[in-house]
Amino acid sequence: MSYTTIQEDFYRESGQYLSHFQILKKCFSPNLHYIYWFRNAQKYPKSSLIGKIYRLILRHYQIKYGFQIYAETQIGPGLYLGHWGQLVINPTAIIGRNCNIAQGVTIAQTNRGKREGVPVIGDEVWIGPNAVIVGGITIGNNVLIAPNAYVNMDVPANSVVIGNPAQITPNNMATEGYINNKVKY
Repeated sequence: MSYTTIQEDFYRESGQYLSHFQILKKCFSPNLHYIYWFRNAQKYPKSSLIGKIYRLILRHYQIKYGFQIYAETQIGPGLYLGHWGQLVINPTAIIGRNCNIAQGVTIAQTNRGKREGVPVIGDEVWIGPNAVIVGGITIGNNVLIAPNAYVNMDVPANSVVIGNPAQITPNNMATEGYINNKVKY
């Protein structure tokens, strides 16, 4: 059976594929409510009337909940926002499938130097509270970025990143137990 991206995102929270009505019932949670409007805004071109309406609603919830994630941001299915508030993601960043992003995270652009650009983040990446990921870097698959880490360098797959400056430790089970209810792909 084929599921919508919204169903896949909500699967991460509940472990069940929900009907549209069941999804609406879960929208009392700010993080799920925001994901619902974010994914709906992504479905329609910015220039269409419905696209403009969804983006206006999304803007309202950006201000209300503190999520600065724009509809243009490429985020794979299975997005999980563990808590709500103060989250900033550059709209040109690319984030893979089954990623967990905690509160206080910043995923940002660097405008100069050898790492000029925005991050590309792989699949099954867990990003802890208040982590900062900045610059034209690549984060591999199965990476755990610890709380308060400052990452401005490429991170290979199957790694744990801690500290400021970032220290990378190889670990084939980096996100085991951290990323639950993974969407299959």
